[in-house]
Amino acid sequence: MSTKPPSPVAEFPADSLEKIAYAVVADIPAEEVNDRNRLGYCLWGWLSERHGTLLQTVRSAGVRSTLAPEEIVTRIQQQLEKRGISVS
Repeated sequence: MSTKPPSPVAEFPADSLEKIAYAVVADIPAEEVNDRNRLGYCLWGWLSERHGTLLQTVRSAGVRSTLAPEEIVTRIQQQLEKRGISVS
């Protein structure tokens, strides 16, 4: 019996919302990597749909961080504006 190699992984383009969302939260201090991944996923959902506020999105992600949710929102807003994405 032989083992097949894993399927190749197709990366998202650098300008896709998925890449942007995860890149924006990459520098947010979190207790675990999954906290940051969950925050990136919730940010991607917010960027896609724009339901609620960014603060609600950060709070619903439940990220465990040394930063307050308001500070996380400020950092995310700054990073999104650098990439030319309007937050308001």
